[in-house]
Amino acid sequence: MRRDNQSNVSEFLLVGLPIQPEEQGMFFALFLGVYITTVLGNLLIFLLIRLDSHLHTPMYFFLSHLALTDISFSSVTAPKMLMNMQTHSQSISYSGCICQVYFSIFFADIDSFLITSMAYDRYLAICHPLHYPTIMSQSLCFLLVIVSWVLFFASALLHTLLLDRLSFYGDNILPNFFCDISALLKLSSSDTTTNELIILTVGGVVITLPLICILVSYGRIGSTILRVPSTKGICKALSTCGSHLSVVSLYYGVIIGLYIFPSPSDSNGKDVILAVLYTLVTPMLNPFIYSLRNRDIKGALRNILSRRKFSL
Repeated sequence: MRRDNQSNVSEFLLVGLPIQPEEQGMFFALFLGVYITTVLGNLLIFLLIRLDSHLHTPMYFFLSHLALTDISFSSVTAPKMLMNMQTHSQSISYSGCICQVYFSIFFADIDSFLITSMAYDRYLAICHPLHYPTIMSQSLCFLLVIVSWVLFFASALLHTLLLDRLSFYGDNILPNFFCDISALLKLSSSDTTTNELIILTVGGVVITLPLICILVSYGRIGSTILRVPSTKGICKALSTCGSHLSVVSLYYGVIIGLYIFPSPSDSNGKDVILAVLYTLVTPMLNPFIYSLRNRDIKGALRNILSRRKFSL
C-alpha cells in the first residue's frame, strides 16, 4: 500500500490546547505533573501486584496489565505535547503522526479489552464463586492477554495501513494536540469511504461489544447482589466492584462524549478538553481509584512499607 507522494505534506501542525501564550508555562508544569503522576502511580500499582503474593489473582493480573497499558497510552501523546509546549513548536512529522495514530489505537483497544476482562472476572467471582477458580485459571488469563495483543495489533495496523494510502494536499493543520485519525480523515484529499467503513465496523466491535459485555456482567452481578439477604454480603460485593465501576464510567463516558457526540467542526474546544481527559487524566486517575477504594491494594502497600522499615 503506497500513497501518492506528489504534493503530499511532510508534516502536520498540531494546534494544541486552547490556551494563551502567557499561560504556556503554567499549563506545561500542570501537564508535566499529570504525566509524571500517571507513570509513577501506575508503576506503583504494577510493582505492588508483582511483589505481593496476595494480589496474584486474575483480577489483579488484569489490573497490572492495565497499569502498564495506561503508562504506554499516556506516553504516546504526552511527551510530544510537552515538548511542543516547551519549544513553542506545533509541528509533527508525517511518520511521527502515523506512529501516534497506530499506538493510540492499539493501547486504547487494549484498555477496552482489559476493562472488559475485569468485569467478566467480577461476574464469575460473584455469580459463580464455586466455579470461579476452575474457569478463571492462570492459563486462561495469559491466553486472553496474548490473544488481545495479537488481535489489536492487527486492528491498529489495518487502520494505519489504510491511512497511509491517503493523500494530503495543502491544509495540514490538526485541531488537537495529537494526531487523531478522525481529524486526519477530514484533512485528506483522497476518498476516505473505506477508512470510515473500517472505523465504523472494527471500531464499533472494539468499543460497543466490550461495553455490552460489561453492562450484561454488571446486570447479572446486580441481580445476584439483590438476592443476597445480608447487608454485609451486599457491601462486600459492592466494595469489590466499586473501583472497577468508577473506571468503566470514566473511560466510556469520555469516549461517548468524544466520538459519539463530537463537537461541530467549527467548535473543537470541547473535543480537545475531552481528549485531554481521555489520554492524560483518565490514566492518571486509575491508580488513585484503585488505591483509595481498594483495601487489598492499600494492604499491600502497608505490607511493603512495613517490610522496608523492618529491613532498615
